[in-house]
Amino acid sequence: MKITAIKVYQVDLPLVEGRYSWSEGKFVEVFDSTVVEIFTDDGHVGYGEVCPLGPFYLPAFGDGARAGIGELAPTLLGQNPTAIGPMNQLMDRALLGHPYVKSAIDMACWDLLGKVTGKSVCDLMGGKFGDAVALYRAISQRPADEMAQNVAEHRADGYTKFQLKVGGRPGEDIDRIHAAANVLTDGEVLVADANTGWRVDDAVRVVNAVRDVDVYIEQPCRSYEHCLTIRRRTSLPFILDENIDGIDALLRGHHDGAMDAINLKISKVGGLTKARQIRDLCVTLNIPMTIEDSWGGDIITAAIAHLAHSTPESLRFSATDFNSYVSVKNATGAPQRKDGHMVASDSPGLGIAPNMHALGKPVAEYTG
Repeated sequence: MKITAIKVYQVDLPLVEGRYSWSEGKFVEVFDSTVVEIFTDDGHVGYGEVCPLGPFYLPAFGDGARAGIGELAPTLLGQNPTAIGPMNQLMDRALLGHPYVKSAIDMACWDLLGKVTGKSVCDLMGGKFGDAVALYRAISQRPADEMAQNVAEHRADGYTKFQLKVGGRPGEDIDRIHAAANVLTDGEVLVADANTGWRVDDAVRVVNAVRDVDVYIEQPCRSYEHCLTIRRRTSLPFILDENIDGIDALLRGHHDGAMDAINLKISKVGGLTKARQIRDLCVTLNIPMTIEDSWGGDIITAAIAHLAHSTPESLRFSATDFNSYVSVKNATGAPQRKDGHMVASDSPGLGIAPNMHALGKPVAEYTG
């Protein structure tokens, strides 16, 4: 099997709620998603997606994803996409860094491997644990009473885990955390995610003010060292996200006792292949994970479901159904939220079919 053509699509994904806001006044209203379509000489076609959370969350942006794919495409044409290991090595040699660029291509390769073997990506990654995957809901940064109301509203959709977007003024964030905690019911989980938005002194003020609240503190500061400082000054459970960008960072955090759980984002680490490596190491080290991505539509949601559903339940802190946040469907067959859970497809590959009406015309085509 050889790659004969690669097509690239740009898809706008407007938010159902209108705006998604997080630390330091950052917000997005329409997500810039890139979909990759890989054609092979035996007639199989694979799909992948990458969707940065704007250009100011991680070192990634939509136009960069498409430019990077264009840089890689000549090297990939003629290669066997189901040889996952060699494909990743080839991409890493042809383009240093830029892991998010490689993520959609790697995802499409897994989709192709599943279609060729007749197995779902979940089965290829080890098989399903449990009947479904529990989801969390991100609560966009707003005034405290509105965020508490949002928690109650999303509870009606079956969610029991809520991630508050904080990282603003400490006094307001303290109010946000207390307001949301006051509306929680038994068995529900609250995470205060600062998305690197606090200085060390601000983070100290917040964790001291909420020390009696049952809440996880997530990525309070930008640097690993500053997060570690806060970790050592609070007894609250601690999650690292932005700083965990590969196996080296995970091993360092584990050695330092820097976190109780991590957020594992597929595109941040370079695709499903490397995310699975980190996932398996977390299983060995007994580190719980939220399995997700920076953002995305139906194709990314399907990939998240396959990786999450093949993760042992005891170490699956939560996962994300991004396709429920946006109003455009870029594929059919992706998991749909039901009572706060989703289920990975049993169909070959990712189990999705592209919505060509939503994809429109390709913005780039590469052929051998």
